[in-house]
Amino acid sequence: MTLNEVTDPALAVGASVAFYKRLGRTLIVSSPHYARFTCPADDATFSVQLVDAVQPSSSTLVYFETASLDETVKQLQRDHMAFVQQSRGEPWLWREALIAEPAGNVICLYWAGVNRLNRPWRIGS
Repeated sequence: MTLNEVTDPALAVGASVAFYKRLGRTLIVSSPHYARFTCPADDATFSVQLVDAVQPSSSTLVYFETASLDETVKQLQRDHMAFVQQSRGEPWLWREALIAEPAGNVICLYWAGVNRLNRPWRIGS
């Protein structure tokens, strides 16, 4: 089994489409109530679906990985996108930045490098 699809709620699908296209996602399905994107590095997909309201504090966090995290954050800031958290090194050895999308869902942009699957404290197989 592989993870293929994650869907976030959207209050305005058009605004969400514009946001995720700015993050480099490729739009493959578009309707007034739903949009789906591919991720550039593989065949995983991500979508947004129109809802009447977003739950105030969802505990689900979607991660998009990029080897050029700091450059990506700087470019998005030049494009006037505001970050909840600037890129920084985390204790779990990933570099992360947090950005809120139009419906208020927080998205993590990150780079993990060799620590993506092989952290020093990884459980052996």
